[in-house]
Amino acid sequence: MTRLVSTAKGIGRLADDGETVAFLDIDAADLGAALRAGLDLASIATAAVRDRVPKEQVQLIAPLPRPPKIWAVGYAYADHRTEVEYTGTAEEPVVFLKAPSSVIGTGEQIRFPKVAPNEVDYEGELAVVIGRRATDVSEAEAYSFIAGFTICNDVSARDVQKGRIPGRAANVTAAKSFDTFTPMGPALALLDEFTEPDDLHLRTWVDGELRQDARTSQLIHPVPALVSYLSRQTTLEPGDVIATGTPSGVGHKRGLYLRSGTEVRIEIEGIGTLVNTCA
Repeated sequence: MTRLVSTAKGIGRLADDGETVAFLDIDAADLGAALRAGLDLASIATAAVRDRVPKEQVQLIAPLPRPPKIWAVGYAYADHRTEVEYTGTAEEPVVFLKAPSSVIGTGEQIRFPKVAPNEVDYEGELAVVIGRRATDVSEAEAYSFIAGFTICNDVSARDVQKGRIPGRAANVTAAKSFDTFTPMGPALALLDEFTEPDDLHLRTWVDGELRQDARTSQLIHPVPALVSYLSRQTTLEPGDVIATGTPSGVGHKRGLYLRSGTEVRIEIEGIGTLVNTCA
C-alpha cells in the first residue's frame, strides 16, 4: 500500500508497516503544493529517498494543508438520512463548501468556537483528492482525475447549522468552517493500491466507543458520480478535496456532542487512522 504524507519537514512515504517515514526528494513543501505544481502521485511515490525516520519522530500535518476548494456532501448515506429524518427529495447530491482554513492534521486539537461551543459534532468521511484539472468529466473517466483518498472529519457546530444561535441565520458552510473543523489525514493513499476503491470500511470511535460503522459502497452517490457532478458545476483543480459524506451514527440526534478532552478516531481501510482530541 503506497501512502504519502505531508510533514513539517517535507513529503514522505509511509512504510507498509506504518512505523517508518521515508522522506522523499521532492521540491515541494507538502502534497497539496506538489499537486498544484503539476506533479502526480505516482512520480512523487517513486522519488529518491533522502532519509528514513521512525514515524514517532515525525510531525505529520494534513496531507493538503490548504486545499484550493473543499466540497462536502450532505445526506450521503440512506441510514444517515433516516437517523436525521431528512425529508428532501432532490435526486442530485446535496453539496456545500468548507473553508480551506479549517483544515488541521492528525494529532492536532479540534477547538470549539467561542460563539458556538456547545453542539459540536463529528462526521467520519472518505475524502477524495483531485489530481488534475477536471471540467465536465463523465463518470466513466472520473477516476482518472483522482489522485488518491484520505480521511476527513467534517466537524459541525449543529446550533449554527440549524439556526439556533440568536442573531445568526442557519448556515451550513459557516457551521462547518470554523478553524480546526476539518481534520484530515493521516495519509494520502494512491488509488492503484485499492482492489475495490468503491467499497472501503469506515469506522468512527468517540472516546473508544464505536459510533459509525459502514462501507463506502453504501454511498447514495458513488465517488465517480460525485466527481462527475461537481466537475459540471465548477472546474475541479489539483489538490481540491471532496468529502463524500458521513454514514449514520453522528452525535447530535442523541445529544452526544463533543466535549473538551474527547478523542475522535476515524479509520478507513487502506488509508490509516485520523485521531484528534477536542479543546
